[in-house]
Amino acid sequence: MGKESKKIEDKPKRNDLKSFLKKRAPFYLAAIALVAISAQGILTEKNLENSLPDLSDEEQKVTDILMNFNNGDESKMTVIEVIKNQINDEYPDGKIFGHKKTNVELVVTNLNSDEYNVILNFKSYKGEINFDWNVNVSSEKITSNNPESKHVIEVVSYS
Repeated sequence: MGKESKKIEDKPKRNDLKSFLKKRAPFYLAAIALVAISAQGILTEKNLENSLPDLSDEEQKVTDILMNFNNGDESKMTVIEVIKNQINDEYPDGKIFGHKKTNVELVVTNLNSDEYNVILNFKSYKGEINFDWNVNVSSEKITSNNPESKHVIEVVSYS
């Protein structure tokens, strides 16, 4: 009889890990949800590139020629970098693109077979900055049509 009572007492023990997780599962799920929400905010942070509208392939090609223009020297700044720096100087907190009154408009117009007009308007609660260029697709020559655009091209050329 002694052996039989010993076998009955040797019931399988509860899985300690399973009971540990069962008690704390809601806390772990809440922690994972908080991390996911925080990461989403960081990953979807708005910036100049994210604020630009979707363009057709032809318009995107013209915009890429303009925004990546660096006057033939790979070590120089590009047009998009100069524009970003100008906006960052104007709005040092860096969260201007998340503001509800901030609006970025980009309009690409075909002037003739090789020439396009690109207008970039940046509007915010402090005011607006307008850039206006002509882009020749075949020669990749950029011509400024207003003082703001001319300043950007000068910074790119002399950086």
